[in-house]
This record gives sequence, structure tokens and C-alpha cells, in this order.
Amino acid sequence: MTVDAQQETLEFQTEAKQLLQLMIHSLYSNKEIFLRELLSNAADACDKLRFEALTDEGIYEGDSELKIHVDFDKEKRTVTIHDNGVGMTRQDVIDNIGTIARSGTRQFLESLNGDQVNDAKLIGQFGVGFYSSFIVADKVTLETRRAGVAAEQGVRWQSQGEGSYSLENTELPRRGTTITLHLREGEDEFLDDFRLRMIIRKYSDSLDLPIVMKKTGEEEEGEEVVNQASALWTRPRKEITDDEYQSFYKHISHDFEDALSWVHTRSEGRQSYTSLLYIPARAPFDLWERQQSQGIKLYVRRVFIMEDTEHLMPTYLRFVRGVIDSDDLPLNVSREILQKNRQIDVMRAASVKKVLGMLESMARDDGEKYDKFWQQFGRVLKEGIVEDEGNRQRIAALLRFTSTAGDNVSLNDYIERMKEGQEKIYFITADSLTAARNSPHLEVFRKKGIEVLLMHERVDDWMLTALDSFSDKALRSVAKGNLDLGDLDDEETKKAREEASDKLADLLPRMQEILGDKVKEVRATDRLTDSPACVVVDDEEMALNLRRMLEAAGQPVPPSQPILEINPEHPLIALLEAEEEDDRFADWVNIIHDQAQLSEGGQLQDPAQFVRRINEMLVRITN
Repeated sequence: MTVDAQQETLEFQTEAKQLLQLMIHSLYSNKEIFLRELLSNAADACDKLRFEALTDEGIYEGDSELKIHVDFDKEKRTVTIHDNGVGMTRQDVIDNIGTIARSGTRQFLESLNGDQVNDAKLIGQFGVGFYSSFIVADKVTLETRRAGVAAEQGVRWQSQGEGSYSLENTELPRRGTTITLHLREGEDEFLDDFRLRMIIRKYSDSLDLPIVMKKTGEEEEGEEVVNQASALWTRPRKEITDDEYQSFYKHISHDFEDALSWVHTRSEGRQSYTSLLYIPARAPFDLWERQQSQGIKLYVRRVFIMEDTEHLMPTYLRFVRGVIDSDDLPLNVSREILQKNRQIDVMRAASVKKVLGMLESMARDDGEKYDKFWQQFGRVLKEGIVEDEGNRQRIAALLRFTSTAGDNVSLNDYIERMKEGQEKIYFITADSLTAARNSPHLEVFRKKGIEVLLMHERVDDWMLTALDSFSDKALRSVAKGNLDLGDLDDEETKKAREEASDKLADLLPRMQEILGDKVKEVRATDRLTDSPACVVVDDEEMALNLRRMLEAAGQPVPPSQPILEINPEHPLIALLEAEEEDDRFADWVNIIHDQAQLSEGGQLQDPAQFVRRINEMLVRITN
């Protein structure tokens, strides 16, 4: 039967061109990684075929012994990797090889900065396995046939990695994928049998699939398995070295860096399953894509089923990598079945506890390592306060904050430093750390030496909607409601507050009349020592910073009026009390109100009017 060649030359996706060039230069110092990436892809192809064969054994085409072949030819200067996995159609090749079929590619490229060491780590996390071929090859040929289709529907792909590739149909008697690397000059080390075997054992020893090479020696014939070819997670923990754990992590995550930590457990009883879960050392560039599904690989009796984070791990732990292998789930399990499966719920709950326990141990025993984790994943972990009510207090204990007393402050640290008589954990939210540090609401707390947590990340306001207490201590915003320091207030302070209210009995209504519905109320405060005024909201109302974020995102928010609090001891307030001219009094009141809004990170409705008032006041003063 003749083959319709349909030969064509196509251009790489723009981002793919950029990535090819970056990879060749950034990964050159770690070029042996190409073999790990290609072997990992080959193993994935075999896993997919094994899964499809659960419902259609005919797809094996009489060859159910899945394996990967590695070979080399010194004369032709080629290295060849072949798998008898699921293979690809012509369209699969275009989609998966001619383009980078992952969202956020441009964002990823923009995150590269020309530092070869750091760029290499980022590229590894991006998982661009096949493209690593061009680190060592100046020409790559890929031949593939999808399992279950006719031999004449095979596809040959070829490229020199310089912007275009050729594609043609070809007849292939065996299914799967064969990749032939035509090595660059100077890459002869990969034409050595011993060197290739060492790389395979280094990176792919724990693959649950045999990797075979020709036997060495003049009298030797046939092939032999190079790797252990057993699923690492099925082996006893005491028989697995740290290097083997790290090697397996890099295989399943396509990461270049070692994992920070891992937990390997076997659960038996009403349900039997094994889990091996890792905490990466660095956040992937697409960490904030909450819908991305990569993370936990689900196996049933060593058969790969799917890669799915949504059902096996909550969204706030989407950075976790690993495998869960069940002895009890049906082999035909689908995502729809997962949604209603009690066994999955039990495994998920247990896995969450294992990850939180791992983080607790890290925080307790290795503060430096936990600091690294927090810098990479802290903002994601905060999402768990809202999403996981059952583990809320455990997660809260793992949180770290900046406070007026220092950095990396835990809630337990805060409670240990609380002043005698203090019953609340005080915090302030702002859109930046600088704004939080300089907020006028902190003035009386600094004066009294009371620590305040400085919440300045976008997730904080959302998190605080669910975290109202910790260890029986209520969390209290310093910018909400009346300031009540309880036993921390001395009699002198209480008396001064009463005198201030009496002193301003005539001023406050005049200010309220000028501001109208801009504010709910104008009142005296004792939370200020240096600033003339600040704005607050009632206890039950939405924080001003959260309101601004929601408005900026186009989200509807309920109407609200802030409260203007003024400092009776500030010179501007004394000047205001003495002002008799109505127009000037109105200008001063509006200036003080606008300043209070600006100091909290708010925006003025009429900035030009504010500037005009300031300029007029300056002119009057100088005259």
C-alpha cells in the first residue's frame, strides 16, 4: 500500500523558537538532562497506552510488554530512544511538538532574566522535555505511529531546531515513538555505552518500566535491562536512599532542583494505598493558575490512571507533587467517579494531614528550610484558611507574617510576646508593606509597645474573612470600630479620652456638616499620636483595603461610609477649632479628610480640588 506523504514544512510557534535558543544556552552545563526528559516522556506514553488498554486490549497489537529501548551508533553519531507506548497522530505531533501547548508561555519567557543558573531552573520547571534534545543535537528525527491506527499512518517529524520543521506521513510497522538525535560536534560522550547507562541509572532507575540496551562485550548478544524497573513507591522506605527519592521526584516533576521534603507512607486496613508526596523547593511560574491539574499522579495497582490535583489534593496545596497508588479503586476510574468516591475523600483527607504534618515538622526542626518554603508557597498556603475549615487552626499555626516586632512571625510567636492583660491579636491590612508600616493606626500601639501584624499581601484580606481567632485569641483589626485595648488602657488614658470628647463637642458636628455623606461619623480618637486624623469602618463592615481590591477587579461591593477620627492633640485640629471663617474652615476639614484617605492608600474623587485647597492654604500662610 502506498503512503500519501503529505510532506510539508511548518514554522515553530514563536515562543517555541525563543525557548529553543534559551534552552540550548541556559542548560548547556547540565546537558545530560536531555536523556532524563526523553525517557520520562517515553514512560508517560507507555502509561497512557496501558490505561487505554484497560478498555481495549486490541490496542496492544499483540505486544503488551511495554519497554523503552536506548541505542547509539558511533559511526552515524546518533542516539536513539524508542518506546512502544501510545504514539501520536499527525495532529498530535503538530500540537505537541510544533507548539508549546501550555498556557502562560509568554509569562514564562518574560520571567527569564539571562542568568543561566536561574534560567535553567525555571526551564526545568516548565517541563519542556522534548525540546531538551537540541541541547546536544543539531538535528532531531521523530517517527511515531498512534496505537490502533494503520501502519501507513505513521508520521515523520524532523528539525534542526532553527525555526522550522518538516512533517510527512510514512509507513511504520510498529506503534510508539522513535527519537533519533544527530549529535553536535563535541558531544561524543553520549556515544559511550557506559556513560549512557550511568545517566539512565542516575535519573531513571525508579521508572516502573524496563529501559533496555544492547549487551556489552564482543561475545554478548541480545538486550538487557539497565534500570531497576520497579515502582520506587512500592519498595520499603528503609531500602530507598535519599538520592533515589530525589531522582524519582525529578522524574515526576520535571524539576531540576531537589525537593525540600517528602513523606512516604503505606496505609492498610479498610483501604490500602501508598502515597509518596513531595514539597518542591521552588514555585513553578504558573503557580497562580488555580485550575492547573498537574501535581499528584493517581495509580491503581501500579497502573497509571491520571494526573489530577483537584480530587487528590485541595487547591491550596496545588504545589505538592507525588503519587498515590490505590489497591482498591477500580481500574476504570474516571474524574466523574472520583467526584463521588468515598475512598478518594478518605485518601485526600489523609494526604492533606500528611502534608501539613510534614510542614509542621519542617517548621519545628528546620527553620531555615521552612523559611525557603514560606517564601515560595506562603501566599498559596494562606488560601487554606478559607478553603479548609477542618484544618484551619493547623494551617494558621504554619502562617508567617511581618509585624512591628520583626519578620517571619508566627501566631504562636505573637501570643508568646503579648503584653500582660492583652487579649487580642492585632493586625492591619494595606496594599503594601510600606503602607502598613506607616499607617497612622499604629501610632498608639507603638506608644504602648503593642505588637501589630502587618498584612500586606492581596490574599490577606480574603484570608481574614475566615480567620477570626487563633488559640482562643480573637484577631482584631486596628482600623475597625472603636479602639478598645481592654486592660491595656490605663486610667489616665481613659480620662484623656473623655476629656477629648468633651473638648470637641462643638467641633465634631461642624465637621460632620461640611463632610455630609462622605463619612458616617466624625469622632475623637485616642489611637493617634502624630497624625491629625484617620479613617476607620465599623466592626461589621468590609475593610477598606478589601473594598478597593474588589472594586478594582470590577466586583460589586455593598455601600459603606467610613468614619473620620480626629486627634484632639494635633496642632491642625487646634487651628481648625480657632478658624472662624466658614470657607476656610470647610477647606481645612476637606483637606484633613482627604489626607486621612490618602494615608490609608485610598484614592480621592477629586485630586485637583485637593491640590487647589492645599495651594490656597500655603499662599494664605505665607502671606
